[in-house]
This record gives sequence, structure tokens and C-alpha cells, in this order.
Amino acid sequence: MIDFVYTARDLATDQIVKAEVKAESPEAAAKLLLERKLFPIEVKPRSQANILTRFGIQSGVSAKDRVLFTRQLSTLINAGLPLSRALRSVQDQISHEHFREIIESVVASVEGGSSLSQAFAQHPRVFNEIYVSLVAAGETSGTLDKTLLRLADQQEKDAAIASKIRSAMIYPAIVLVLIIGVVILMVVSVVPQVSQLYQSLGQALPLPTKILIWLSHFLTQYWWLNVIALIILGVLLRKFTFTEVFRRWSDRVKLTAPVFGKLLKKVYMARFARTMAALLGSGIPMLQAMDTTRRALANRWLQEDMDRAIVSVRGGKALSEAIAPSHYFIPLVPQMISIGEESGTIDEMMERVAKYYEAEVDEEVANLSTTIEPVMMVVLGGIVALVLAAVLGPIYSLVGSGSITNSSSGGSSTSSSSGP
Repeated sequence: MIDFVYTARDLATDQIVKAEVKAESPEAAAKLLLERKLFPIEVKPRSQANILTRFGIQSGVSAKDRVLFTRQLSTLINAGLPLSRALRSVQDQISHEHFREIIESVVASVEGGSSLSQAFAQHPRVFNEIYVSLVAAGETSGTLDKTLLRLADQQEKDAAIASKIRSAMIYPAIVLVLIIGVVILMVVSVVPQVSQLYQSLGQALPLPTKILIWLSHFLTQYWWLNVIALIILGVLLRKFTFTEVFRRWSDRVKLTAPVFGKLLKKVYMARFARTMAALLGSGIPMLQAMDTTRRALANRWLQEDMDRAIVSVRGGKALSEAIAPSHYFIPLVPQMISIGEESGTIDEMMERVAKYYEAEVDEEVANLSTTIEPVMMVVLGGIVALVLAAVLGPIYSLVGSGSITNSSSGGSSTSSSSGP
């Protein structure tokens, strides 16, 4: 089956319609449109409709665009509009070109007889498994508008947490780039000039100074070799980051790092609780909700704990008992879940857990920013001080020992003795 982008005239309303349809050939696509009472004006493969898509380059859909779309669709469905009409109304308000094309495809699938969740599932890069599962649950229970509203809230919370963490990382990243820039500038521009003075003195230099002079010479004289080495290193690192060994190691570091591990663990707890609350609140069975949440965690160590918990729940244990042995779930989580299980309000208790850890993340991110600033400044000052000590230390030691003065005076006496 091929995706075709078509422009057609609706014979019932005499309006121009642009959307997508799946068919074996352009002729089959045109025949399918006529069966839907659409007169085809233009039908062409999707790969020819957008050159960016043809080369696999697509502008991403932001969380903000997805949240706005979900809220608007929920409002229109709640107002009583038919699904197809609601989708088209929201589509007309989308300014993001690639997202508009995706919704066109969704509309075409829905009008072709697919359910909304099935239509969303055809675009996994935009609508993930959690999104599709919640929409499917809403369709089954007849509460699609409420489910979409809950889904929009969940996406908004996830995006807010990710944005706060990124904001907290901006300052350390800028300072790190500044440190590297200062060191390279000193090694490339300052050290070569000072090294000439060292050579004229003919004195033995300390090891740190020798290393800096060698590094300066290597960076300036063999810059082309450095460029090649960086390219090779970048390619190798890129390949290594996609290996299972690296991913398991990085996921472990995310949970056990001295400062950031505690923060990220709370982020995972908030994501776990909010996702489970949304799924269970929409009527999805426990095991299916756990399996979907497992993939949403995106951490191999937590996913392995969830796998063991799923086996335990399938064997008859409660969720709180199943996740309690985990080394990576914070103990408060199973304790709060246990209270929800006893009272029969597990989804509400999950919601409380999510709000609690989201508040904890907000507080820790604020504290992290104020803590990192002085630490990074000390690190920056320490590195610059070490470089300056390696560059200027020998000069001060030679001045103190009188070597520079003796060399200068020796030069003067030689000049005077050569006169008449």
C-alpha cells in the first residue's frame, strides 16, 4: 500500500478537500475517492508531495503543538461535533505544516473506516503508545473527550518537567564550553609566545609546562590531524551510543549519579505514577497499563523491575507488593499505592504521587541551579589557575633565582667589552 496525497471536491458539499489515502496505485486511489463521493482533482504519492519527506527529513512536532491539538479536539468532541468534522476543524487551526499533513492522514484514515486510535497509531513518532492506548480506552468507554483532556494534562506535565531540567542544564553547559574555550585559547595563543622565552633561557622546565608546550605545538602544527581525529572519534562515539552496553550503562548512571541520580529518579517516579493514573483512570486493565507504562519509563533498569512486577501481578500479587523489592523505585511509591489499593482509589493515589514528585522535582531543579553556579565557577577558576601556574610558574621561579637578571647582565658586559 502507498500513501497518496489528494485534492478532491466533495460532491455533497462542493468543498475542496485535501488529505491522504492508502491504495495500491493512483487509479485505485481515485476509485476509492469516488466511492467516498469525492471527485479527485490531483492524486500523487506522498513522497512526491514533500521533498523533505522524500529524503527522510521531517520537522518534528513539539509537545506544545500536540497538547494544543489534543485540548481542542477534546473541546469540539465534548460540544457534540462528529469526529471527522472535529478533526478537520482542529486541522484548519494548525500552523505547523508537517503536523497538518499528519492530521490530514488521520482524517483520511478515520473517514476510510479506521478508529481514531488506529489512525493515530500510523504515526508513532508523533502519537506514542501511551497516547494511542488512552485514545483506544476512551473510544471503548465512550468518554473520548474526557480521555483526551486527561491526556493533554499528562503531556503538559511531562513537557514541563523536561523543560525545567533542560533549563537547569543550560548554565552548566555554557560554563563547560567557556572552560574549554579559555583553555584552548591559552594553549594556542599564549603558550607558543611564552615557549620562545623558555627556549632562550635554556633552563629545565617542570613537567606540567612541558606538557602544555607539547600540546600547544600539536594543536597548532597538526591541526588537520586533530580535525580528522575528532571526526573519527565522533563517528565511533555515535556508533557506540547505539549499542546495548552503552545504553545500559547510561541508564544506570541516570539512577545512581551523585547529584543528578536523585533528581532523575524522582522524574521517573512522577512519570510512572502519572502514566499509571491516566491509564487506570481511563479503564485500562492493570497488566496492560503496567506494560504500557514500562515502555514509557525509557530506562532499562526500571523496565526490568517492571517486567518482574508484571510477572508478580499476573501471579496474584498486588502492585504495591510487586514493585516493593525494586532497588530503583523510591519506597514511598509502593507505600502510597498500597493505601490506594486498600481504599479502592489507586488511580487517585497515583495522581497524588505524581503531583508530590513533580513538586519535589521543581524544588530540586531550583536548588540545583543555585548549587551548580558557584561550583562551576570554582571549577572554571581552578582550571584557569592551573594553566596559568604551568605557564607563568617557571618565569617566576627563574626571576626568583636571578637567572633572567644574570642573562641580561651577561649580555650587557659582552656588548661593552667589544668596544674600542
